[in-house]
Amino acid sequence: MKIKKLSTIVGGQDGAIYKNYLFRFSSKGGCTVYDLTKIEENMVPIAEFKLDKAELIAPHSNSVTFGNEFFAEGDEFPLLYSNVYNNYAKTEDKRVGICCVYRLVREGNTFSTQLVQLIKIGFTDDRVLWRSSGEVEDKRPYGNFVVDTQNSLLYAFVMRDGEEQTRYFSFDLPTLSDGEIGDSGVREVTLTADMIKEYFDTPYHNYVQGAVCYEGKIYSVEGFGEKIHPAIRIIDTEEKRQILHFDFFDAGYTDEAELIDFYGDRCIYGDHIGDLFELVF
Repeated sequence: MKIKKLSTIVGGQDGAIYKNYLFRFSSKGGCTVYDLTKIEENMVPIAEFKLDKAELIAPHSNSVTFGNEFFAEGDEFPLLYSNVYNNYAKTEDKRVGICCVYRLVREGNTFSTQLVQLIKIGFTDDRVLWRSSGEVEDKRPYGNFVVDTQNSLLYAFVMRDGEEQTRYFSFDLPTLSDGEIGDSGVREVTLTADMIKEYFDTPYHNYVQGAVCYEGKIYSVEGFGEKIHPAIRIIDTEEKRQILHFDFFDAGYTDEAELIDFYGDRCIYGDHIGDLFELVF
């Protein structure tokens, strides 16, 4: 793999790219926007905004992706998906297995969002399907989400510490008309076990971070601190197996991995301090 440094942007969690816009998210609902037609050594953001209802449900945004459905005719951006992850680890309701869905609107260089749906995994307590079996407690049972826009599928994946594996589930991607209005004020969709299209296991991921689905493959980055190396894994969803694991640490890149997406056919990778790279496989 070749790694080419592109630029420096603000640090943070995952990001999502649509057309020429790069959206870089924080763990508390903030977003910084960049114009990828103007890649420079130190990129200057064109806008900043806060995700709608961040005070009600703040997504951690360690996996963010665009879908393929638009909220309304004439919208510029398709729906935006962001996971909650571990923001609520110390609360009674840990909000395990939840993905937020937003409408994104631009007026000039001003961006705003509207929370339009919550997607919930309905079997996160299941020790056969979601959680580890036996006495082992999973450290991070929250789950990451990616959208396969070509096949209108939603993938959820979770680290299972007891079995030392990561399990991937696929579902038909919910539409905006699915679900019922909940306490959040938007439609809430619960994905039950009988809605699973298929699931499969791969080697254990360490502190899953950003993720994206591109041409039937899930690109997932991981790592945390000095002991758990930043790395990328590529999962082939058709063959249901891991086809690549690359350790950035061994190549001299030691900062925590966070952002992964595609700009056209270019794979864009970013770490938590804001260094932005292009990966060539």
